[in-house]
Amino acid sequence: MNGKVYITGAGPGDKGLITVKAAEALKIADVVFYDYLVNIELLDYCKDACESIYVGKKHKKHTCPQEDINQMIVDYAKMGKTVVRLKGGDPYVFGRGSEEAIKLLENGIEFEEIPGITSGIAAPAYAGIPVTARNVSSSVAFFTGHPPVSRERDLQWDKISTGIDTLVFYMGITNAPTIVNNLMEHGRSKETPVALIRWGTCPEQEVVKGELHNIVAKMEELDFRPPAIMVVGEVVSISDKLMAVAEEAQMTY
Repeated sequence: MNGKVYITGAGPGDKGLITVKAAEALKIADVVFYDYLVNIELLDYCKDACESIYVGKKHKKHTCPQEDINQMIVDYAKMGKTVVRLKGGDPYVFGRGSEEAIKLLENGIEFEEIPGITSGIAAPAYAGIPVTARNVSSSVAFFTGHPPVSRERDLQWDKISTGIDTLVFYMGITNAPTIVNNLMEHGRSKETPVALIRWGTCPEQEVVKGELHNIVAKMEELDFRPPAIMVVGEVVSISDKLMAVAEEAQMTY
């Protein structure tokens, strides 16, 4: 009899942001396949006999191809194991969770998807940036900062540059120059506030703020590296207001 697979979101980094349902899945797992951005302390939920297998991917450094990960999940499930595929953030937000789900369905294996808090919302929040705010931003869109695999998938910069209030780019550091240049060339004001958030929600979180015209120079000056997200929009300025009010009230924010 086949086992069951839980395609599970680990949240953005702060171990307290994992969902109750995800933690319960870890407690019954026989094997956990976990990613680079998963907080390793979450494996403490697992029983002693649980096997933990790292299959993380860094920029240009993958532990193993996605096809191999898919097959390993299938193989363990066919052994009758309860498998947790633990992925940073949410499995279906730039996480290839749907590819793993399709592979499981093709092999007749039962699975359940457990959503997780995605970094595109959580990291800005921890930096004092709401992705929407009344009278400031009534729309938000999420993009991958990686270049498209084909010209047919190029972003429609002329539409997104001025048609959406808040833009959040996952994995946006490596291609930051391309992103900001395209936004400015297609009508976004060069004074638009921008925030780069590294290791969002973790104790080592770092935030760099600027505007479209100078954020790349600031990033390069500080040698700001992945993993990080980029937030573009007037909502970035709200964090400055929050800190100013907190300082006036003699509170820590």
